[in-house]
Amino acid sequence: MPQTSLMMTLQFSSSGTPVNIQAKHFLIPGLGRYDHKYSPKLPSKFPKASIFSSHQIPNPISHQPPVNQSVAAIVFGDGSESRLYPLTKRRSEGAIPIASNYRLIDAVVSNCINSNINKIYALTQFNSTSLNSHLSRAYSGAGLGKEGFVEVIAAYQSPEDQGWFQGTADAIRRCLWVLEEYPVAEFLVLPGHHLYKMDYQKVIESHRNRKSDITIVASNGITKRDQDPGVGVLKINTENQVMQYSLKSNKEPVNYAVAETLTRCSDSSYSYIPSMGIYLINRATMVNLLNNHFPKAVDFGTEVIRGALSLGMKVEAYLFEGYWEDMRSIEAFYQANMECIKKPNTGYNFCDRDSPVYTIPRNLPPTVVNDAMITDSVIGDGCILNRCKIKSTVVGMRTKIRDGAIIEDSVIMGSDVYQIEDGRESSIKSTSVPIGIGENTEIRKAIVDKNARIGKNVKIINKDNVEEGDREANGYIISGRIMVVLRSAEIPDNSIL
Repeated sequence: MPQTSLMMTLQFSSSGTPVNIQAKHFLIPGLGRYDHKYSPKLPSKFPKASIFSSHQIPNPISHQPPVNQSVAAIVFGDGSESRLYPLTKRRSEGAIPIASNYRLIDAVVSNCINSNINKIYALTQFNSTSLNSHLSRAYSGAGLGKEGFVEVIAAYQSPEDQGWFQGTADAIRRCLWVLEEYPVAEFLVLPGHHLYKMDYQKVIESHRNRKSDITIVASNGITKRDQDPGVGVLKINTENQVMQYSLKSNKEPVNYAVAETLTRCSDSSYSYIPSMGIYLINRATMVNLLNNHFPKAVDFGTEVIRGALSLGMKVEAYLFEGYWEDMRSIEAFYQANMECIKKPNTGYNFCDRDSPVYTIPRNLPPTVVNDAMITDSVIGDGCILNRCKIKSTVVGMRTKIRDGAIIEDSVIMGSDVYQIEDGRESSIKSTSVPIGIGENTEIRKAIVDKNARIGKNVKIINKDNVEEGDREANGYIISGRIMVVLRSAEIPDNSIL
């Protein structure tokens, strides 16, 4: 099934006139004012929170505004401390290429579009040039309606705030003057580098039906995250109330498989559920918490959510049953790419016609295959593959693989340009090693970042079976036995790594 590309409306003023997304800091004034009709009031008493499963069928909503008018998404495209280095050396997490043709942030933005949420704010700060460019080019056509937009809000300094965004809570607080331009009832806060498919309308229905102040989406017992420190953990009591929000550490391991059993079967124990970092919060609650109760809070999860619990607010946990990968390591990113090669039900399905993934329509030529042997792989647009062998590999756009090359169990991110060879004129400065994979080169279990130059007769195979290794000065690192060749790195002929 072909993969889907579609352009969406970027931003419109109240008159319907298109607006350029590339304005770095300040947005369009006068897009509409606060409408108190959609403003939820903080309840005087806060009933107990409860868990809602995505497999349950919620009661129908009555007398509620349409989702595309009443909910705005806030997407964070980056973070100050990324575990995906060196892939984030020159780009933010949301801009990392995945599955040949896409960027990580495409999955989250596509979830919003497929859930009929057409007001999307992307808050960016670190290494955000590539991400801002991608968003401005990808979502500037049809698909979000005449009043829909994807608005980039880059980190900025003002007379009141001289520093950059200090964290998620600080970023939202400093952008409230923009976020309050539309009369929405709830804000949906989303990490921009997670890979999953979710109908956010089900979360919204649960939130409204239960009259919650905050709904936290939690993953329902994914055991492969048992070893990840730093994951947010929700502690739930026997009455399904969210008792506390904490971060998992190596000193206090949480067995989520056991926790899930306790959640369903036990009447006398607490359960621990991993948070996905997705929050649906009432507009008035958001403003009140950030400006009045916790004006110095930096992180939304560990400070604002904890604070809301301490105030007695009603916090609900919505259980998500599907596939979720939060890209907390190079190994997780590698595995997510490998899973997209397999059958659709084993991981994230990029070919789902009912829930398409949108990205930039690039108008590249079809891939050219000259006597190559390709098995169990995904090949991006505009590649040139000459007499090579490719197995269980993701090959990104504009990749050139030369005669005799063997590539297995790897992620090749491709190139931003075509390099003209044979002595002809080129916009790329000539070097001894051209962009692409050289003749008779062997690559196994590796990630090769964009515009890399791999010479002839090279072996990228982790010959010494190293677990972790920093060889950045030589153009690569090793993480979890996975070889990672840096962006634009040059690996000379006959190298053995």
